[in-house]
Amino acid sequence: MGAAYFYHLTDSPLDATLPMLIGKAREAGWRVLVKGHDEVLMKRLDEVLWLRPEDGFLPHGLAGGPHDDDQPVLLGDAPADGFACVMSVGGADITPDEVVASERTCILFDGHDGAALEHARGQWKALTDAGCPAQYWAQEDGRWTKKAEKA
Repeated sequence: MGAAYFYHLTDSPLDATLPMLIGKAREAGWRVLVKGHDEVLMKRLDEVLWLRPEDGFLPHGLAGGPHDDDQPVLLGDAPADGFACVMSVGGADITPDEVVASERTCILFDGHDGAALEHARGQWKALTDAGCPAQYWAQEDGRWTKKAEKA
């Protein structure tokens, strides 16, 4: 059974945090789905992943292409089947079944956006009420600090 990791972004924007988390997931050998509904956001993240990390790029593709099943990182609103790691961006909902089926689920949200905070709180409650283990991480002075955990 996987776990949900909530990342409250305050010091680093999504464009900096997402490539770092994807890199760590790929180091673990995980196939990653970056789940999002906003086509503009997905296209922007596609560009970001071509530019970061600075020493190369993270191999990936946008969902809807002919080689979706072969992509080590797929961006879009695709089914989470076959992905060891699912990363929610832009408020994309995560179900308890997705958490259970993956090794790790990451929910990244903008700590300066009140609506994003409320949505993340709702996801925390829904997932933990369904029995999913969860951790809440926040940035403090440029470092990630675990603020809460529910087994």
